[in-house]
Amino acid sequence: MRYNILYVTDLEKSLTFYRDLLGIPIKAQHGTYTELDTGATILALNTRESVRELTNLPVPDKASSSQTFELGFVVEDVIGIVEHLRENGVSVLLEPIIKPWGQTVAYVADPDGHFIELCSSLD
Repeated sequence: MRYNILYVTDLEKSLTFYRDLLGIPIKAQHGTYTELDTGATILALNTRESVRELTNLPVPDKASSSQTFELGFVVEDVIGIVEHLRENGVSVLLEPIIKPWGQTVAYVADPDGHFIELCSSLD
């Protein structure tokens, strides 16, 4: 897989979340299409309106309440990042917990309600 694209309602709110709060640098920007540098697989953002105009796909105006996937980020300090996000108004869906296999895992929601897993490395 080369990239994933999230359709977002408000690009600036999404950039604040991913770039400013999670610290993911921008790799490229072309109008409303923005690529974030997440390593081997690119995470891209584009507005719902732009995707409808470019593709003519029936993309809804707003995020759906149904979740069918999550994005996972391995981080050094799950607890610290969750606290930082909470202090900045991010919705924490699942507080950090240690799984039976020793990994610390937490879930937050991005501005469009996408599930974001924050976890420690298994290495």
